[in-house]
Amino acid sequence: MINNPRPVVTIYVTNFNYGLYIEKAIQSVFDQTMQDFELIIIDDGSTDNSGEIIRKYQTKERVFCLFQKNKGLNATCNIALKLARGKYIMRLDADDYLNPHALEVMTSALEKDSDLALAFPDYYMVDAQGNILEQIRRHDFKKEVSLFDQPAHGACTMIRRDVLLAAGGYDETFTCQDGYDLWLKIVHNYPIKNVNLPLFYYRQHGKSLTRDEKVVLKTRSEIKEKHVRKRGLRALSALAIVPVRGSVTDPRSLPLAQLGDKCLIDWTIEAALSSQYITNVVVSTPDKNVQTYIHNKYSEKILVFERNSELAHINIGVEKTILEVLHFYFSSHPPPDALLILYIEAPFRTAMYIDKAIHTMQLYDVDVVDGVRLDDSLFYLHDGNGLKQWRSKGGLRLERNDIYRRVGGIHLINRKFFEKEKKMLSGKIGHIELDEKAAFFIKSEFDWKVARLLAEKD
Repeated sequence: MINNPRPVVTIYVTNFNYGLYIEKAIQSVFDQTMQDFELIIIDDGSTDNSGEIIRKYQTKERVFCLFQKNKGLNATCNIALKLARGKYIMRLDADDYLNPHALEVMTSALEKDSDLALAFPDYYMVDAQGNILEQIRRHDFKKEVSLFDQPAHGACTMIRRDVLLAAGGYDETFTCQDGYDLWLKIVHNYPIKNVNLPLFYYRQHGKSLTRDEKVVLKTRSEIKEKHVRKRGLRALSALAIVPVRGSVTDPRSLPLAQLGDKCLIDWTIEAALSSQYITNVVVSTPDKNVQTYIHNKYSEKILVFERNSELAHINIGVEKTILEVLHFYFSSHPPPDALLILYIEAPFRTAMYIDKAIHTMQLYDVDVVDGVRLDDSLFYLHDGNGLKQWRSKGGLRLERNDIYRRVGGIHLINRKFFEKEKKMLSGKIGHIELDEKAAFFIKSEFDWKVARLLAEKD
């Protein structure tokens, strides 16, 4: 039971059925070199043996234990915030654990600079047994970062409690990604600091929430949309351009091939029409069959531009086609703020990702937003004497060396910037991450077979 004077730090552990790991998490708090803390342990309706383990700590000084019916992460975080008395507050997930110096180092960083809102460290990725898989080193945010679109980890980030209260605490309309929401609340208004020391151990196992990729990415999209509204950011008008070669120009281009219950091109057109931020859609193609199909099926909903067949060859960049489309479009429509280029070979990219790209451009004021996936594969370079590892699995992983693969056939670009630069990939480039299905791109007969299987499950 807590009965000491106001502590410097409140650490709170949220637990739901992590009986295998929670004792390690709790003990890592008691092993800290900085002992001026209180510990709040909240069990969120566990049905395993977690309760038995937590009750062992109920009588310890500086510890408060709370047992509740399942309320979810963000609601539980707000309960901890109401109970907290520390100057600083930090969540520790029940399956993770701290380096013994974690509290000392992060409180020192915040004590030295009263303007800082939060401090967050590097970390070790470990497996279910606690074996280190790799060390994750974040950017040096003081020296290297000008685009703050890679948030701090939700757990093991130390925050000034008064800043967190002023920001309204945790948004309970979201069931996960509390760190992402807080990041957008705080980094917009306060300076932050990263500590390039690995100060906690982030456990990867079958129950890890971050493995539910679709839920995480959808929640991030909703968070971005909400922050755009809260900040009152000016709405962006976006023109969607769908460049299509067609089978006459490129035998591999099959826009009218059947995929599920519709043609390949319909997947992209329907996604664009489903977005509330797309003012118009232009399909640009030299293929007469595609032009006729669009006219017959979509009537006035879609504009069709007869693409110069010379510009549709595979070795010609799409920039000249876009300039021709803009000349055609401006003759009867006001210029849009942004251009959204959508490629039909990525049929499973949905309107959610279109909206997310637009919100990303609004929030971070970037020139370009591209769809990507982080690729943590083992890469080689050939140096003339054979293959040499370019990035190894395990060991030290530097965030600045992370490789992102372009996916999803989605590319958003500021219209004025494009007209000035005439380039698709330049300026300040932001990104959205796509889930594995949305990232799928059809390039071969084998891909078509896979796509048809995926379409059946859609």
